[in-house]
Amino acid sequence: MMVELVPLEILRPHEEVLPKKVDQLEKMTHRWNAYTKPLLIDKSTGTILDGHHRYHVAMRLELLCVPCVLINYLEDDTIELDVWPNCGRENVSKKEVIEAALSGDLFSPKTSRHRLSDHLPPIAIPLSRLRMPAL
Repeated sequence: MMVELVPLEILRPHEEVLPKKVDQLEKMTHRWNAYTKPLLIDKSTGTILDGHHRYHVAMRLELLCVPCVLINYLEDDTIELDVWPNCGRENVSKKEVIEAALSGDLFSPKTSRHRLSDHLPPIAIPLSRLRMPAL
Protein backbone atom coordinates (compact mmCIF):
# COMPACT_ATOMS: atom_id res chain seq x y z
CA MET A 1 0.00 0.00 0.00
CA MET A 2 1.27 3.40 -0.95
CA VAL A 3 1.17 6.25 1.58
CA GLU A 4 0.45 9.73 0.21
CA LEU A 5 0.27 13.12 1.88
CA VAL A 6 -3.27 14.46 1.53
CA PRO A 7 -4.50 18.01 2.32
CA LEU A 8 -6.58 18.03 5.50
CA GLU A 9 -9.38 20.08 3.94
CA ILE A 10 -10.43 17.35 1.48
CA LEU A 11 -10.99 14.73 4.19
CA ARG A 12 -14.52 13.96 5.40
CA PRO A 13 -15.24 12.15 8.66
CA HIS A 14 -18.17 9.71 8.79
CA GLU A 15 -18.00 9.13 12.54
CA GLU A 16 -17.70 11.24 15.69
CA VAL A 17 -14.70 10.81 18.00
CA LEU A 18 -14.05 10.27 21.69
CA PRO A 19 -12.48 13.52 22.96
CA LYS A 20 -10.47 11.68 25.63
CA LYS A 21 -8.92 9.44 22.97
CA VAL A 22 -8.03 12.50 20.87
CA ASP A 23 -6.31 14.01 23.94
CA GLN A 24 -4.30 10.82 24.52
CA LEU A 25 -3.34 10.50 20.87
CA GLU A 26 -2.31 14.16 20.71
CA LYS A 27 0.09 13.59 23.63
CA MET A 28 1.56 10.52 21.93
CA THR A 29 1.88 12.38 18.62
CA HIS A 30 3.82 15.16 20.37
CA ARG A 31 6.04 12.56 22.03
CA TRP A 32 6.79 10.84 18.71
CA ASN A 33 6.90 14.20 16.89
CA ALA A 34 5.51 12.26 13.94
CA TYR A 35 2.57 10.35 12.52
CA THR A 36 3.24 6.63 12.82
CA LYS A 37 0.13 5.27 11.09
CA PRO A 38 -1.60 6.56 7.96
CA LEU A 39 -5.32 7.25 7.67
CA LEU A 40 -7.40 5.05 5.38
CA ILE A 41 -9.34 7.17 2.87
CA ASP A 42 -11.83 6.60 0.07
CA LYS A 43 -10.13 8.01 -3.01
CA SER A 44 -13.24 9.35 -4.74
CA THR A 45 -15.01 11.09 -1.80
CA GLY A 46 -12.27 11.79 0.76
CA THR A 47 -14.22 9.79 3.35
CA ILE A 48 -12.10 8.82 6.36
CA LEU A 49 -12.54 5.07 6.86
CA ASP A 50 -9.94 4.64 9.58
CA GLY A 51 -8.17 7.44 11.43
CA HIS A 52 -10.83 9.81 12.76
CA HIS A 53 -8.87 10.45 15.96
CA ARG A 54 -5.65 11.06 13.97
CA TYR A 55 -7.61 13.52 11.79
CA HIS A 56 -8.78 15.45 14.86
CA VAL A 57 -5.23 15.55 16.25
CA ALA A 58 -4.10 17.00 12.90
CA MET A 59 -6.75 19.70 13.14
CA ARG A 60 -5.68 20.59 16.68
CA LEU A 61 -2.03 20.76 15.60
CA GLU A 62 -3.02 22.86 12.56
CA LEU A 63 -1.31 20.46 10.16
CA LEU A 64 -1.81 21.10 6.45
CA CYS A 65 -1.71 17.45 5.38
CA VAL A 66 -1.72 13.93 6.79
CA PRO A 67 -0.34 10.60 5.56
CA CYS A 68 -3.07 8.49 3.94
CA VAL A 69 -3.61 5.25 2.08
CA LEU A 70 -6.15 5.93 -0.68
CA ILE A 71 -8.46 3.12 -1.82
CA ASN A 72 -11.45 2.60 -4.10
CA TYR A 73 -13.71 1.82 -1.16
CA LEU A 74 -16.94 0.78 -2.88
CA GLU A 75 -15.16 -1.41 -5.45
CA ASP A 76 -12.51 -2.97 -3.18
CA ASP A 77 -13.76 -6.32 -1.88
CA THR A 78 -10.68 -6.75 0.32
CA ILE A 79 -12.01 -4.03 2.64
CA GLU A 80 -14.31 -5.73 5.13
CA LEU A 81 -16.82 -3.63 7.04
CA ASP A 82 -18.27 -4.60 10.39
CA VAL A 83 -19.62 -2.80 13.45
CA TRP A 84 -17.93 -2.54 16.82
CA PRO A 85 -19.56 -4.50 19.66
CA ASN A 86 -22.13 -2.50 21.66
CA CYS A 87 -22.26 0.34 19.11
CA GLY A 88 -26.05 0.13 18.93
CA ARG A 89 -26.22 -1.13 15.35
CA GLU A 90 -26.51 -4.62 13.91
CA ASN A 91 -24.64 -3.69 10.74
CA VAL A 92 -23.60 -0.86 8.45
CA SER A 93 -23.05 -0.74 4.70
CA LYS A 94 -20.25 0.92 2.74
CA LYS A 95 -22.89 3.09 1.08
CA GLU A 96 -24.12 4.29 4.51
CA VAL A 97 -20.53 5.17 5.50
CA ILE A 98 -20.09 7.32 2.37
CA GLU A 99 -23.54 8.93 2.84
CA ALA A 100 -22.71 9.84 6.46
CA ALA A 101 -19.49 11.54 5.36
CA LEU A 102 -21.08 13.44 2.47
CA SER A 103 -24.12 14.56 4.48
CA GLY A 104 -22.25 15.43 7.68
CA ASP A 105 -24.74 13.31 9.65
CA LEU A 106 -22.03 11.38 11.50
CA PHE A 107 -22.25 7.98 13.19
CA SER A 108 -21.48 7.69 16.89
CA PRO A 109 -17.83 7.04 17.83
CA LYS A 110 -16.61 3.50 17.20
CA THR A 111 -19.54 2.42 15.02
CA SER A 112 -17.87 1.17 11.84
CA ARG A 113 -14.91 -1.19 11.85
CA HIS A 114 -12.87 -1.60 8.68
CA ARG A 115 -10.69 -4.67 8.33
CA LEU A 116 -8.02 -4.78 5.68
CA SER A 117 -6.51 -7.85 4.13
CA ASP A 118 -3.20 -5.99 4.35
CA HIS A 119 -2.38 -3.97 7.46
CA LEU A 120 -1.65 -0.28 7.13
CA PRO A 121 2.09 0.21 6.84
CA PRO A 122 4.07 1.63 9.77
CA ILE A 123 5.43 5.09 8.98
CA ALA A 124 7.29 7.94 10.67
CA ILE A 125 6.39 11.23 9.00
CA PRO A 126 7.65 14.20 11.03
CA LEU A 127 5.15 16.82 12.15
CA SER A 128 7.39 19.46 10.58
CA ARG A 129 6.65 17.91 7.14
CA LEU A 130 2.91 17.76 7.85
CA ARG A 131 2.87 21.48 8.60
CA MET A 132 3.78 22.09 4.93
CA PRO A 133 1.40 21.71 1.97
CA ALA A 134 0.96 18.22 0.54
CA LEU A 135 2.11 19.23 -2.98
